[in-house]
Amino acid sequence: MKTVMVIPTYWARPSSEGWRPGDAIYDHPTPLDKEGTLARAIESLKVLRKRDFLLIVIAAATAEEIEGQVEGMVKGIVGEAEPPMETLVFSHKDLEKLKEAVEDNVGPWALSLLSLRGYSNIRNLCLLLPHIFGAEAVVLIDDDEVFEDPDFMDKALQFLGGELNGKKVLAKAGYYMQPYGGYRLRKDFEPWMAVWDNLQRMNQAFEVFIAQGPRLKRTPFVFGGNAVIHREVFTKIPFDPKITRGEDIDYLINAEIHGFSFYLDRELTIRHLPPPKPHPLWMRMREDIIRFLYEREKIRESGCLRPQDYDPYPGAFLRDDLEEKVLRASQLLAIQYLSEGKAQDAKEALTNISLAWENPFRGGSVLKIYEDFRKKWERLMGEVEEKREVFSGLFTLL
Repeated sequence: MKTVMVIPTYWARPSSEGWRPGDAIYDHPTPLDKEGTLARAIESLKVLRKRDFLLIVIAAATAEEIEGQVEGMVKGIVGEAEPPMETLVFSHKDLEKLKEAVEDNVGPWALSLLSLRGYSNIRNLCLLLPHIFGAEAVVLIDDDEVFEDPDFMDKALQFLGGELNGKKVLAKAGYYMQPYGGYRLRKDFEPWMAVWDNLQRMNQAFEVFIAQGPRLKRTPFVFGGNAVIHREVFTKIPFDPKITRGEDIDYLINAEIHGFSFYLDRELTIRHLPPPKPHPLWMRMREDIIRFLYEREKIRESGCLRPQDYDPYPGAFLRDDLEEKVLRASQLLAIQYLSEGKAQDAKEALTNISLAWENPFRGGSVLKIYEDFRKKWERLMGEVEEKREVFSGLFTLL
């Protein structure tokens, strides 16, 4: 099975400049003056026994002014690390080449599907680029992980395309081993966490789907940094560009609306070694609030899915009491900020309450907008397949 592994890597302004309004928001982009985690991830590829796949590294910058620097940095890191397989580094400059080719060979209508800004848009490039090279399977990895299992790739592809209980297995999810060992998440308890209990709910889900057999089972969650998707899915189902955070679980929902399930593989593990997240808690919570409101509306509009289908996580955040959870958790977080003398942060935490209650997605057409995008995506993937030689010729492999 022809396979492509994709590793997106996110880079920010130097530490002395920090984040600026208008810059893209990612969990932990690497400042240009820091070493980052990419080299470590690529070095760890050498532990793999199966190496007959193409590696694509996507270099994403948080701001337009640093795109050239990011390209040079990532190419230097990849070249020095010497990955043990054919490799392509895809940069913002390459995106412009791809856009020109798409405009000439597919049409201007498809340009809106191509972007290197935002998690979902970057994830879509993680599907499109492998398709250009004829991939039957895409393995999605993040740059803050390391491979420890020599048989990772064999396990990743095992069962893919086969059947389980009469249904084809076309999308798989592995899971993360934490820096401190095991798969459970840890965090010092704070009062707001009693209400905004995402960490507890995630650990509950892990106990159900990771700790217990069988090896493969339908899963309500997926880690975007350890996922395997068959071409029958990725040529039809794109990531939703309206989602700014949690695009991996949203992708699972999109797939299920169209009859595809993700299966958790209890043997498919990778070590997750993330650096600290630079953005304040209220901002990260706000991104979660937005995506839960959005996904809840998408499920409601689907007519075929229910919040309880995703229990214990993310189902607990897709129910009618979401606004109440936001209200109580944000009040507790604001109190905590005030006790620390952080008045502006407290104000931002309280702003999350009005955001949830105003709910910009209520009574909208979330699913219709996504479906319009999806149909264009499927058409683009068909056009690319017909003109694969044109598009693959745009890029030079290392």
